[in-house]
Amino acid sequence: MGGVDDETAEEFRALLRGLRVRDGGELPALDPATAPDEPLPLFRRWLREAAEAGVPGPHTMTLATADADGRPSLRTVMLHDADAHGWHFGTHRASRKGRELAARPYAALGFHWTALGRQVRIGGRVTAAAPEESAADLRGRSPAALTAALAGGGRQSEVLGSYGELERAFEAARERVEREPDATAPSWTLYVLTADEVEFYQEEEHRRHVRLRYRRAAGGDEGGGWLRELLWP
Repeated sequence: MGGVDDETAEEFRALLRGLRVRDGGELPALDPATAPDEPLPLFRRWLREAAEAGVPGPHTMTLATADADGRPSLRTVMLHDADAHGWHFGTHRASRKGRELAARPYAALGFHWTALGRQVRIGGRVTAAAPEESAADLRGRSPAALTAALAGGGRQSEVLGSYGELERAFEAARERVEREPDATAPSWTLYVLTADEVEFYQEEEHRRHVRLRYRRAAGGDEGGGWLRELLWP
Protein backbone atom coordinates (compact mmCIF):
# COMPACT_ATOMS: atom_id res chain seq x y z
CA MET A 1 0.00 0.00 0.00
CA GLY A 2 1.35 3.39 -0.95
CA GLY A 3 1.74 6.25 1.44
CA VAL A 4 3.62 9.45 2.10
CA ASP A 5 6.85 7.50 2.63
CA ASP A 6 6.58 6.15 -0.93
CA GLU A 7 6.48 9.64 -2.41
CA THR A 8 9.27 10.28 -4.90
CA ALA A 9 11.56 13.29 -4.78
CA GLU A 10 9.98 14.64 -7.96
CA GLU A 11 6.48 14.28 -6.51
CA PHE A 12 7.55 16.19 -3.44
CA ARG A 13 9.08 18.96 -5.54
CA ALA A 14 5.87 19.12 -7.57
CA LEU A 15 3.92 19.51 -4.34
CA LEU A 16 6.12 22.43 -3.28
CA ARG A 17 5.85 24.12 -6.68
CA GLY A 18 2.06 23.86 -6.57
CA LEU A 19 1.61 25.38 -3.13
CA ARG A 20 0.39 28.93 -2.73
CA VAL A 21 1.16 31.21 0.20
CA ARG A 22 -2.14 33.05 -0.07
CA ASP A 23 -5.56 32.18 -1.43
CA GLY A 24 -6.76 35.30 -3.26
CA GLY A 25 -8.08 38.42 -1.63
CA GLU A 26 -6.97 42.02 -1.98
CA LEU A 27 -3.68 42.96 -0.36
CA PRO A 28 -3.18 46.15 1.63
CA ALA A 29 -0.63 48.66 0.37
CA LEU A 30 2.45 50.21 1.92
CA ASP A 31 3.15 53.76 0.75
CA PRO A 32 6.71 54.65 1.84
CA ALA A 33 5.95 58.34 1.38
CA THR A 34 3.41 58.26 4.22
CA ALA A 35 5.36 55.96 6.55
CA PRO A 36 6.15 57.39 10.01
CA ASP A 37 9.61 58.65 10.93
CA GLU A 38 10.25 55.70 13.25
CA PRO A 39 9.23 52.04 13.05
CA LEU A 40 7.27 51.50 16.27
CA PRO A 41 4.00 53.21 15.23
CA LEU A 42 3.94 51.31 11.93
CA PHE A 43 4.68 48.01 13.66
CA ARG A 44 1.88 48.53 16.18
CA ARG A 45 -0.55 49.42 13.39
CA TRP A 46 0.39 46.35 11.36
CA LEU A 47 0.01 44.03 14.34
CA ARG A 48 -3.39 45.51 15.19
CA GLU A 49 -4.51 45.15 11.57
CA ALA A 50 -3.36 41.51 11.56
CA ALA A 51 -5.40 40.88 14.70
CA GLU A 52 -8.45 42.61 13.23
CA ALA A 53 -8.07 40.55 10.05
CA GLY A 54 -8.33 37.38 12.11
CA VAL A 55 -4.72 36.24 11.67
CA PRO A 56 -4.15 33.44 14.24
CA GLY A 57 -1.58 34.39 16.88
CA PRO A 58 -0.49 37.68 15.31
CA HIS A 59 1.73 38.32 18.35
CA THR A 60 3.79 35.17 17.85
CA MET A 61 7.22 35.68 16.35
CA THR A 62 10.36 33.80 15.39
CA LEU A 63 13.30 34.53 17.68
CA ALA A 64 16.82 33.89 16.35
CA THR A 65 19.84 33.75 18.65
CA ALA A 66 23.35 32.37 18.31
CA ASP A 67 25.66 30.50 20.67
CA ALA A 68 29.22 31.42 21.58
CA ASP A 69 30.47 29.78 18.36
CA GLY A 70 28.05 31.76 16.22
CA ARG A 71 25.75 28.82 15.45
CA PRO A 72 22.17 30.13 15.11
CA SER A 73 18.98 28.65 16.50
CA LEU A 74 15.32 29.51 15.99
CA ARG A 75 12.12 29.14 17.97
CA THR A 76 8.65 30.70 18.08
CA VAL A 77 7.84 32.87 21.10
CA MET A 78 5.21 35.41 22.10
CA LEU A 79 5.59 39.17 22.00
CA HIS A 80 4.79 40.64 25.42
CA ASP A 81 5.08 44.33 24.54
CA ALA A 82 6.53 46.79 22.06
CA ASP A 83 7.30 50.26 23.37
CA ALA A 84 9.92 53.00 23.26
CA HIS A 85 12.42 50.66 24.96
CA GLY A 86 12.01 47.85 22.44
CA TRP A 87 10.32 44.52 21.77
CA HIS A 88 9.69 42.42 24.91
CA PHE A 89 9.61 38.64 25.33
CA GLY A 90 10.16 36.25 28.23
CA THR A 91 11.89 32.96 28.90
CA HIS A 92 13.90 31.13 31.54
CA ARG A 93 17.44 32.47 31.65
CA ALA A 94 18.81 28.91 31.88
CA SER A 95 17.02 27.87 28.67
CA ARG A 96 18.97 27.55 25.44
CA LYS A 97 17.92 30.98 24.25
CA GLY A 98 18.68 32.47 27.66
CA ARG A 99 22.16 30.97 27.64
CA GLU A 100 22.79 32.11 24.08
CA LEU A 101 21.68 35.66 24.90
CA ALA A 102 24.07 35.66 27.85
CA ALA A 103 26.92 34.69 25.50
CA ARG A 104 25.86 36.90 22.59
CA PRO A 105 23.34 39.58 23.58
CA TYR A 106 21.99 40.13 20.06
CA ALA A 107 18.94 38.64 18.40
CA ALA A 108 16.55 38.90 15.47
CA LEU A 109 12.76 38.72 15.44
CA GLY A 110 10.48 37.79 12.56
CA PHE A 111 6.73 38.29 12.14
CA HIS A 112 4.82 36.83 9.20
CA TRP A 113 1.15 37.66 8.62
CA THR A 114 0.37 35.59 5.53
CA ALA A 115 -3.21 36.72 5.04
CA LEU A 116 -2.03 40.32 4.63
CA GLY A 117 1.13 39.51 2.70
CA ARG A 118 3.23 41.17 5.39
CA GLN A 119 6.47 40.46 7.18
CA VAL A 120 8.48 42.42 9.74
CA ARG A 121 12.13 41.72 10.57
CA ILE A 122 13.76 43.28 13.63
CA GLY A 123 17.35 43.06 14.83
CA GLY A 124 19.26 44.54 17.74
CA ARG A 125 20.80 44.19 21.16
CA VAL A 126 18.97 42.33 23.93
CA THR A 127 19.07 43.17 27.63
CA ALA A 128 17.49 41.44 30.60
CA ALA A 129 14.98 43.39 32.66
CA ALA A 130 15.29 43.76 36.42
CA PRO A 131 14.00 40.84 38.56
CA GLU A 132 10.97 42.82 39.71
CA GLU A 133 10.00 43.59 36.09
CA SER A 134 10.41 39.94 35.15
CA ALA A 135 8.22 38.88 38.08
CA ALA A 136 5.57 41.43 37.09
CA ASP A 137 5.66 40.15 33.50
CA LEU A 138 4.97 36.61 34.66
CA ARG A 139 2.20 37.70 37.03
CA GLY A 140 0.49 39.47 34.13
CA ARG A 141 0.18 36.26 32.11
CA SER A 142 -2.51 33.59 32.27
CA PRO A 143 -2.68 30.87 34.98
CA ALA A 144 -1.78 28.33 32.28
CA ALA A 145 1.36 30.31 31.35
CA LEU A 146 2.32 30.62 35.02
CA THR A 147 1.80 26.88 35.46
CA ALA A 148 4.09 26.13 32.52
CA ALA A 149 6.76 28.53 33.83
CA LEU A 150 6.70 26.94 37.29
CA ALA A 151 6.69 23.40 35.91
CA GLY A 152 9.66 24.04 33.68
CA GLY A 153 11.53 26.14 36.20
CA GLY A 154 15.18 26.26 35.31
CA ARG A 155 14.98 23.03 33.29
CA GLN A 156 13.69 24.35 29.97
CA SER A 157 15.60 22.84 27.02
CA GLU A 158 17.11 20.08 29.19
CA VAL A 159 16.62 16.41 28.30
CA LEU A 160 13.34 15.04 29.70
CA GLY A 161 13.53 11.56 31.21
CA SER A 162 9.92 10.59 30.54
CA TYR A 163 6.55 12.12 29.72
CA GLY A 164 5.31 10.98 33.13
CA GLU A 165 7.90 13.25 34.75
CA LEU A 166 6.47 16.17 32.79
CA GLU A 167 2.92 15.30 33.83
CA ARG A 168 3.90 15.20 37.50
CA ALA A 169 5.71 18.53 37.26
CA PHE A 170 2.68 20.20 35.66
CA GLU A 171 0.28 18.75 38.22
CA ALA A 172 2.43 20.05 41.07
CA ALA A 173 2.66 23.45 39.37
CA ARG A 174 -1.12 23.62 38.86
CA GLU A 175 -1.71 22.90 42.53
CA ARG A 176 0.75 25.61 43.49
CA VAL A 177 -0.89 28.17 41.20
CA GLU A 178 -4.24 27.43 42.84
CA ARG A 179 -2.68 28.04 46.26
CA GLU A 180 -0.43 30.92 45.22
CA PRO A 181 -1.81 32.79 42.20
CA ASP A 182 0.99 35.36 42.60
CA ALA A 183 3.78 32.76 42.66
CA THR A 184 6.91 33.56 40.67
CA ALA A 185 9.53 31.46 38.92
CA PRO A 186 12.96 32.85 39.94
CA SER A 187 14.52 31.92 36.59
CA TRP A 188 11.84 33.65 34.52
CA THR A 189 13.36 36.65 32.76
CA LEU A 190 11.87 39.42 30.68
CA TYR A 191 14.12 40.39 27.77
CA VAL A 192 13.97 43.58 25.72
CA LEU A 193 15.35 43.84 22.20
CA THR A 194 16.39 47.40 21.39
CA ALA A 195 16.20 47.52 17.62
CA ASP A 196 18.86 49.03 15.41
CA GLU A 197 17.15 47.78 12.25
CA VAL A 198 13.49 47.15 11.39
CA GLU A 199 12.29 46.10 7.95
CA PHE A 200 8.68 46.09 6.74
CA TYR A 201 7.82 43.88 3.78
CA GLN A 202 4.52 44.29 1.95
CA GLU A 203 3.70 41.70 -0.69
CA GLU A 204 2.22 42.99 -3.97
CA GLU A 205 0.06 40.98 -6.35
CA HIS A 206 2.51 41.20 -9.25
CA ARG A 207 5.56 40.59 -6.99
CA ARG A 208 6.49 44.27 -7.06
CA HIS A 209 6.90 43.96 -3.31
CA VAL A 210 7.69 46.95 -1.09
CA ARG A 211 10.55 46.66 1.39
CA LEU A 212 10.99 49.60 3.75
CA ARG A 213 13.93 49.47 6.15
CA TYR A 214 14.56 51.66 9.17
CA ARG A 215 18.15 51.89 10.45
CA ARG A 216 19.39 53.84 13.42
CA ALA A 217 21.45 56.82 12.40
CA ALA A 218 25.22 56.48 12.87
CA GLY A 219 26.05 56.91 16.51
CA GLY A 220 22.37 56.63 17.41
CA ASP A 221 21.20 54.99 20.60
CA GLU A 222 17.80 54.06 22.00
CA GLY A 223 16.69 57.67 21.70
CA GLY A 224 18.44 58.33 18.39
CA GLY A 225 16.93 59.04 15.02
CA TRP A 226 16.17 56.64 12.20
CA LEU A 227 17.14 56.48 8.54
CA ARG A 228 14.52 55.20 6.11
CA GLU A 229 15.43 53.43 2.88
CA LEU A 230 13.78 51.25 0.26
CA LEU A 231 15.28 47.87 -0.69
CA TRP A 232 15.01 45.91 -3.89
CA PRO A 233 12.59 43.01 -3.42
